Amino acid sequence: MASTGGAHPPPEGGSGPDPQTPVLRINQLDAFELDSALDQLVWNQFSQCFQHFRPGLLTPVEPELKALLQLLLWRFTVYPNSATVGQSMMNLRYHNTLSLSQRYRALSRRQRLGLALLTVGPRWLTERSHSLLLSLGLGLGGSPPADGGLRLGLRRVLSLITGLTQVANLINFLVFLRKGRHPYLTERILGIRAVFTKPQAVRDAAFQYMNRELLWHGFAEFLIFLLPLVNMRKIKTTMYSLLYPLGVGEGGEEGVREGSAVWKECALCGEWPTMPHTVGCGHVFCYYCVKSHSIADAYLTCPKCGVEVGEAKAVKLQIEITDIHTR
Repeated sequence: MASTGGAHPPPEGGSGPDPQTPVLRINQLDAFELDSALDQLVWNQFSQCFQHFRPGLLTPVEPELKALLQLLLWRFTVYPNSATVGQSMMNLRYHNTLSLSQRYRALSRRQRLGLALLTVGPRWLTERSHSLLLSLGLGLGGSPPADGGLRLGLRRVLSLITGLTQVANLINFLVFLRKGRHPYLTERILGIRAVFTKPQAVRDAAFQYMNRELLWHGFAEFLIFLLPLVNMRKIKTTMYSLLYPLGVGEGGEEGVREGSAVWKECALCGEWPTMPHTVGCGHVFCYYCVKSHSIADAYLTCPKCGVEVGEAKAVKLQIEITDIHTR
């Protein structure tokens, strides 16, 4: 008979997390992406509160304000629940791997504070590093200061630390891809990892549903590949010429009907032609319309009559001015 005692009872609403169940890599990465999106959303909502103030009001203290908002999110998510918002949405939470117990253990106070420091601190330092270096006289440009040896050495040390940190993050991520634990170096340093909050239920997908989804996705990918290769304008022109074989300039009734209005609208955009040009048929085009479409389609045809577009020539109209005498 199993014992019911324990220092850390499972959370309300179901059985406790099982640290032995491996967590999918995609779940852990999706949780991080959701947290990043939440940070950006909170900052956008906060900055909109000052949109009617003087432009650039928040710029001098922007890194500090972002750090403060991230600490507020940490205070109401990770600190009481040992889980970020993204992890809660993905049914995850942090587990203390430094404990020798096989059962789930929530994060200790030191781990929670360390997580806040190592998450918010580097982001703030990255955004504030330029102004800090300038205040110390360590800018990248300009003449070297009097004690240039010490400051140059300090700059090199900072560059070395930054490079080593990036290499360590890369190695840690490669190890994560291999073993599926600790996607970020901060989690490995603090001895924490993500576990499922609730046991995962077995999902049963019907065979017909899987076939339908596979066929639909295959058909969608085929259309995405095929549609850019189809010249829809040429197909439209061909269909138009088949439906209305007697176009303008061929003596048909359609040509007679359109003859009076053909010079009043561009055959491409349908608006009054700007800098009207012709391309070898009885229709008129805006100069910019025919030029832009000719560049995009080397085999452009007139959408009205199907004639292949040739060299664009400016329209020359004879204007007769009649002097009307009124009494």
